[in-house]
Amino acid sequence: MTDYTEVLINFGYIVASVLFIIGIKMLGRPERAQRGNMVSALGMLIAVVSALFECCLSFSLVIAGMVVGAFIGVIAARRVKMTSMPQMVAILNGFGGLASLLVGWENYHSMPESNLFITIAILLAVLIGGVAFSGSVIAYGKLSERLSGKPIFFYSQQIVNGTIIIAILLCGAIFAYHPAASFSYVIFIVIICLSLILGVLGVIPIGGADMPVVIALLNSYSGLAASAAGFIILNNVLIVAGALVGASGLVLTGIMCKAMNRSLANVLFGGLQAAVNAAGAEQQVQGEPHPISPQDAYFILEAARSVVFVPGYGMAVAQAQHAVRELGDILENNGAEVRYAIHPVAGRMPGHMNVLLAEANVLYEQLAEMDDVNPIMEAIDVCVVIGANDVVNPAAREIASSPIYGMPVINADKAKTVMVLKRSMAAGFAGVDNPLFVRQNTRMLFGDAKASLQQLISEFKEA
Repeated sequence: MTDYTEVLINFGYIVASVLFIIGIKMLGRPERAQRGNMVSALGMLIAVVSALFECCLSFSLVIAGMVVGAFIGVIAARRVKMTSMPQMVAILNGFGGLASLLVGWENYHSMPESNLFITIAILLAVLIGGVAFSGSVIAYGKLSERLSGKPIFFYSQQIVNGTIIIAILLCGAIFAYHPAASFSYVIFIVIICLSLILGVLGVIPIGGADMPVVIALLNSYSGLAASAAGFIILNNVLIVAGALVGASGLVLTGIMCKAMNRSLANVLFGGLQAAVNAAGAEQQVQGEPHPISPQDAYFILEAARSVVFVPGYGMAVAQAQHAVRELGDILENNGAEVRYAIHPVAGRMPGHMNVLLAEANVLYEQLAEMDDVNPIMEAIDVCVVIGANDVVNPAAREIASSPIYGMPVINADKAKTVMVLKRSMAAGFAGVDNPLFVRQNTRMLFGDAKASLQQLISEFKEA
């Protein structure tokens, strides 16, 4: 490799790293998120091309791999529904962790007598990658309902997890000091197996309500594993990209935990779900709901001068985001001020509701964060809750014995009228009943959210 080629390769890595940073920055605002994805994708293309020139691999083999990968990606992008995005993100996190694990495994075979620094990097890539992969597979199973979304506990679970962690540390120390010993490969395989087991045991006790935090954390794990893989193969752009993903994932995890007013340790050890199980019948709602028809709902909305929509996972399941936007436009044309209140942990992944509303071309200026909409909620004529449950549960403010007490929620119950679009009175993913549904100012519009919204739209068009 000539000095000129090496300079071009390093320059390509620098450009790619800068584009990654710019892309992530642009993802912070919904109106720029699509361009941010394109910028980051361009950075990845430059990084891959630079890496190919550095490694001097068979271009035909690489191109074949890119074609196969692109084909799979296009099929997934076209066929995976927006309601399936959380599990899609989870499994992609898992593939990232698996790739780093395989890089570490391959380099152990090719460099069995590496220096201590590379040996530790191999261990980290294998360990973190294994946890990210198996944990993401379990998260995928829970989100896709192939596995129960309820937490799974067993006797002495934390002791078992602690024992596995200690065993990994001991095996890692032995391997680091004797990487070329005859028994080192057995220890290496043991570390891989233990990391995979730890990923499974780390996610099974976490319930569906905590999945946004889990996805953010697993995303961080996959980034850290990639960064470790970058140190193994001494690839600067992989180190930078992995560090960016790892750091942003940790920051996002912190934001999710803050949104639930809980520590990360509480989430990882299933504190909320244990509290839900312990609370049991104490949290059953007392009172009767007040159901209304679409015609009655029309009259309420027609007279409203201010309306706040609060979307939840039920909107995603019903694929009702386009109907929500259409009704919002109709209400604006009718003279109402319309906002969309977004709770940080609504849905099954970070930013889930933002993605759905952006897909429906809801203007960014109409989106309101929880802290912005709560102070004005008492002046809102109608708050329309669409398939949301836990994020609007007033028990989080009012019932000290509630498992979600202290969790910041959108104060939908303080609006003059609350209209809840829901299939039934069933509890949300956290398993906690919601007293909002029986409040005097609440009206329940039962049925599929999309169908109910379309009926409301028809009522306005026929008026």
